[in-house]
Amino acid sequence: MSKTADSGKTDADAASSVEQYLVKDPERFALNVARTIEQAGKAAAAWAEPREKGEVRDGVAEPMADMVKTFSKLTEYWLSDPSRALEAQTRLFSGYLDVWSKSLHRVTAGEDVEDTAKPDRSDKRFQDPEWGRNAFFDFLKQAYLVTSRWAGDLVEHADGLDEHTRHKASFYMKQVTNAISPSNFILTNPELFRETVASNGENLVRGMKMLAEDIAAGKGDLKLRQADYSPFELGKNVAVTPGKVVGRSDVAEILQYEPSTETVLKRPLLICPPWINKFYILDLNPQKSFIRWAVEQGHTVFVISWVNPDSRHGMKGWEAYVREGLQYGLDIVDRATGEKDVNVIGYCVGGTLLAAALSLLAKEGDDRIKSATFFTTQVDFTYAGDLKVFVDEDQVAAVERAMGEKGYLEGTKMATAFNMLRSGDLIWPYVVNNYMRGKDPTPFDLLYWNADSTRMAAANHSFYLRNCYLENNLAKGSMELAGCKLSLADITIPVYNLAAREDHIAPARSVFLGCKYFGGDVEYVMAGSGHIAGVVNPPSMNKYQYWTGGKPVGDFEDWIAKAKENPGSWWPHWQKWIEKKDATRVPARGPGKRIEVLGDAPGTYVKVRV
Repeated sequence: MSKTADSGKTDADAASSVEQYLVKDPERFALNVARTIEQAGKAAAAWAEPREKGEVRDGVAEPMADMVKTFSKLTEYWLSDPSRALEAQTRLFSGYLDVWSKSLHRVTAGEDVEDTAKPDRSDKRFQDPEWGRNAFFDFLKQAYLVTSRWAGDLVEHADGLDEHTRHKASFYMKQVTNAISPSNFILTNPELFRETVASNGENLVRGMKMLAEDIAAGKGDLKLRQADYSPFELGKNVAVTPGKVVGRSDVAEILQYEPSTETVLKRPLLICPPWINKFYILDLNPQKSFIRWAVEQGHTVFVISWVNPDSRHGMKGWEAYVREGLQYGLDIVDRATGEKDVNVIGYCVGGTLLAAALSLLAKEGDDRIKSATFFTTQVDFTYAGDLKVFVDEDQVAAVERAMGEKGYLEGTKMATAFNMLRSGDLIWPYVVNNYMRGKDPTPFDLLYWNADSTRMAAANHSFYLRNCYLENNLAKGSMELAGCKLSLADITIPVYNLAAREDHIAPARSVFLGCKYFGGDVEYVMAGSGHIAGVVNPPSMNKYQYWTGGKPVGDFEDWIAKAKENPGSWWPHWQKWIEKKDATRVPARGPGKRIEVLGDAPGTYVKVRV
């Protein structure tokens, strides 16, 4: 028996390798292709029907126009100098020739040659053995990697671009290169190819059926299914820390949680979460719940649960969210406990609102908040991460026009934007798994929360985009609320400022830069991991680490170099910081002792889905 050129394989091995890509039952395969086309027609109908009825207007044109405009500027730079363009083309063709030459050597001479391009260790797309064993798929993989890295270099070395255009070009280039990966297509992904042949195309039938269901669920837009959501129910196995609704305004419900200790800290704790997502990220399950843990440490915990806005809330801006949300929460805490002195936590944009509110309340003489903790919060948006890609005058104006029709921005729009920040992890693996492999995603509480979208009230979102991302007014001292010009220097209470090292939404450098604007002492702490896992990291899991150091002044990299790395969760470190401010304890206070109870936690506002 003879040997093939491929690493000593026999002819029989090669035949077996080829056989796995051959259709065994053509009649059944053809039937399933027909069924796939039928399901694809249902998906197309689910997409077209709401558009024909005028219920959905496509917003694709404006983002696509911005991408084309950005790439035009990139192209203009490279084509404006013939020698520069020739050099770029030569690098690409040289890479292709190297891949082709080495592939020929491997196939014809059986030589074990070094790959021209290898995937990063963290890249999960090319883990199937056939990506390296099969000459065809190996060639596709390497040609793709050469192309995508060359495209990235075009952006990096385009010296004539301004920083915002470069940022957008880099982001859009990642979206394009992630989308065209050979791992995303049946005929160019060996694993998908094998599964399609082995099942005679039944995976495609299931996938198209799921696609039609997800477009229907999105009412004409694709609502990408990232997990099996059916096992989860709010108040049953998600957001289950015992508590009551003790206040309700037009924009917020105030929840108070049952104590689990005989004595509690005298100062109650009010949490102001982001309205871009729902508060129960801090109460996903008993093992991961920051809220439950804080209760166990002796905090009397109150949480703002923001309304999922509709057209009635279109004119509710930041002042309304301060007055009817944060300040209303302070009033409820006072009525429920008799305590005026309060510790407050703000998470993400909830923290940005808290910072603005603290400045306003300082000018108005409201000094009930005695300490402020910020979770991954920006007050200076100079280095605001990839979300800044979506913010310039043209794009903000387009969002405002879209919001003007209904009084709010659809929740799916923000969800899509966040998913695009990590499209290689949060979009394409699910597209492949769901619609090509035809497999149901597995249950995952975090992704259930991630899919539980919230709308954005028009006035609120417009104020946020313009004053924070577009004009950076809070850091400049030119943001105005209730007729007052705000200054972060007026915030003289102690601040605990938590960043996350791998945060793409509120980069650690950006949070660090914001520290200098506060008028009092700031404890800057940097957690390991990202925007969610860096915050929701209970001590019992013993995961990641956190860094502590001196005052957050000077250069960010210098602070990191001198900082102390501590293993595990930052939660106990924060608890010690809180107790240093005031460790006085009083008998435990349960909801309903001094104030009317309106219902059980997690309340009604959080259960409104879009």
